[in-house]
Amino acid sequence: MLGKIFGWTSGATIGTLFTIAKRGEPVGTDEFGNRYYQSRDTTSYDGRRRRWVTYNGYADASKVPPDWHGWLHYTYDEPPTEHPLPRRAWEKDHLPNLSGTPMAWRPQGSLAAEGQRPAATGDYEAWRPE
Repeated sequence: MLGKIFGWTSGATIGTLFTIAKRGEPVGTDEFGNRYYQSRDTTSYDGRRRRWVTYNGYADASKVPPDWHGWLHYTYDEPPTEHPLPRRAWEKDHLPNLSGTPMAWRPQGSLAAEGQRPAATGDYEAWRPE
């Protein structure tokens, strides 16, 4: 319960949930479980309906897929639930930023990958000031 009161990193706080219930209407959910909302009125400073996301789990903006990102930033008028973006054959599925996780990419020779660096080839000469 304290996490919902004070912790904003793992989903919505109680204040956010109250605001959503009072002023927001659900628009959709993405493949990561993030939920998207827009305001019921246009009382924002620019006269547009406000849009926001509540993250499923840890709050990380890289977990927002490109189509929902475009909707959140008013690039698209309709949400992806009403007008999905066409997928190209060369496009890969969206992945959140995996840096700092066990799934992060580790190049060959990285201490985090194998724990052993390849042997030196002998072609390196250290710089020495003259």
